[in-house]
Amino acid sequence: MPETLKTELFTLELSKKEWTYTLINSKTISISYPEICIDNDVVKITFENIKLLEKIHIGNFEEYVYLADVSGISGLKISFIIRYSEKSPIIRFKYIFSSEISHKFTKINGQDKLTYLSCKYNDSSVIKEIRFSEFYENIHSYKLGEYKAFEHENSAVGPVIVQTNSNISMLIAYEHGSQYPDCFLKFVKTANGTLDLTAARANYLDGETVCGDKKYETIWFQFGAVSGDEEKLAHEYRMFQLKYATPNIESRKPYIYYNSWAFQERNKWWNKKNYISSMNEERMLAEIDVAHKMGIDVFVLDTGWYEKTGDWRASSERFPRGLELIKERLKSYGMRMGLWFNPTVAGITSNMYKKNVHNVTEYDGKKSDTYEIWETEESHPLCLVSDYWENFAEELIRIYNDWGVTYFKWDAIGQYSCDSAAHNHGTSEYSFTERMENYAFKQVIYMSKIIDKLCSVCPEAIVDFDITESGRSVGLAFLSSGKYFLINNGPYYWSYDIHTEDNPNLFFFPGAARTWICREPLVYDKWIPSILFLTHYLPDDPYSSQIANIGSLILGQNGIWGDLLGISEDGVNLFGRLLSMYKEIRDDITEADPVVYGAVSSSFEVHEKINSVSNRGIIVAFSCGGGRFYYKTKNKISEIRHIEGKALVTVNADGTANIEFDMRENKTCIIFI
Repeated sequence: MPETLKTELFTLELSKKEWTYTLINSKTISISYPEICIDNDVVKITFENIKLLEKIHIGNFEEYVYLADVSGISGLKISFIIRYSEKSPIIRFKYIFSSEISHKFTKINGQDKLTYLSCKYNDSSVIKEIRFSEFYENIHSYKLGEYKAFEHENSAVGPVIVQTNSNISMLIAYEHGSQYPDCFLKFVKTANGTLDLTAARANYLDGETVCGDKKYETIWFQFGAVSGDEEKLAHEYRMFQLKYATPNIESRKPYIYYNSWAFQERNKWWNKKNYISSMNEERMLAEIDVAHKMGIDVFVLDTGWYEKTGDWRASSERFPRGLELIKERLKSYGMRMGLWFNPTVAGITSNMYKKNVHNVTEYDGKKSDTYEIWETEESHPLCLVSDYWENFAEELIRIYNDWGVTYFKWDAIGQYSCDSAAHNHGTSEYSFTERMENYAFKQVIYMSKIIDKLCSVCPEAIVDFDITESGRSVGLAFLSSGKYFLINNGPYYWSYDIHTEDNPNLFFFPGAARTWICREPLVYDKWIPSILFLTHYLPDDPYSSQIANIGSLILGQNGIWGDLLGISEDGVNLFGRLLSMYKEIRDDITEADPVVYGAVSSSFEVHEKINSVSNRGIIVAFSCGGGRFYYKTKNKISEIRHIEGKALVTVNADGTANIEFDMRENKTCIIFI
């Protein structure tokens, strides 16, 4: 008997061989169950005795758990878990295999044999690959790319595939991360007319047992469709990521963040002092006072606030009273505290290391060497895919309880870090390569486990993963628990084959050039809200630089990175005045689909972020050459609150506006609506 889930937007029905997704009054799309090699036989999963096990309300969505027997395999059961919202056509789902009798997931000639799903494709459709994890060295950052899928080969990495025809657009995605083309999953266009999502490598270990407490849990997948074009699908997917993809909704709110690291670096390269010499109670309290005047919501102490890694206690030398004064000062201003962490290390004398001696990372059978962490005690690297993950989660919970910290910046998590046979990514029966690759596959899963445990105790927690370097797990997986820390410095001199001994940072100085680099990844905003890609802009004088940086950051990246004590009083007041106006409409801006005219750093570049429901938002224009420029809005506008710069706005009969920008003097203009 089929099981059915019905919403106002779609109906989802489970049958023996597949599940179907039907848009209300529209098309039905069929998705097959997994195909996997079990006990050396390739099995196409067929459900028997399907039943709805439980319904759970989580945050902004519902979770349905179905349970079925796997036809023809004694004792093997499969759970089908679906998360959805009545307000979104996008669903998340995964499978869990369990068994009362021992079965093994096996490979064929050492290769994964696992197809997670299969559906028919239409030759008349446009099939597009959305790449999420390409690292662009020219901007030293990740950036979303859109490509015609299967143009040169029959596979695509994704992690998103979009198929569009004359009346329907659909999306399939998987929640994992790796730098393109180093893939763990891939989409394959087959000769028999199906689009398959398959395991490429390391999704499981050869001979991995399923029995009793040992279960096999897939990663999460996403699926959805709309009656309409790609633009409508992008809007729905963007809203899904903003509101319905995670229960950890604090990570989706448009707070304004400040991080102390920029001055720490300047102090190192300009003043020839240690990185952590400016990380002390006196300076942090002074910066908090300025940050409050500027309108910053979250104040982040970067590296050096701690005595040693692993135990994560405040440095007694630099913070003799712990973080209590910092906590109280922030609380008095209604601001939140954030701290920097490297989750993969523990100081050689730390209690965390003593508890996790067996969890030190290994490479080629040898324990990894200790190394100094930003001028603090040498540390042992620890494996996240081990029982250490729970110790680290408990440490973060303690820090929340002790100091009220709700923002946790994670740094330095490389994807390939451990090939030990003693952890949770393969025993001695597997090769070093198999264990390392299985670690790389599981790492982001364990990162999410840490966040979800933290957020179960501290729902207001935000975890930000620093992906400012290549070789990190970048994809949809982490976004289902936290957000990304996308750009700090941007390119280094070596990125352009320029060598200097004085300072590796290409963009240390105020001006427009750094904003060009930082705005490039705003292409994510079509599909993924820019608020999930924290990017730091410089607050330094003069006005021309400050207005370019303010206009850029309020498009959604919302990060400030600099020397707060070096800003003039007028500059501080400028930030305070404009960010105060931004806060009145930031929820509208965050929900608004982006409209962009002109290329970044071109003669005329316009970003329109107006909420189509409230007609509130901003229009920000930039020019590199200056002059007069004309622009007509796509969206209707409401009342003009303020124009920073020179522009003449004429509202048309249909509610849109014609704008004449005069950018001969100021090369940035912000219109608050």
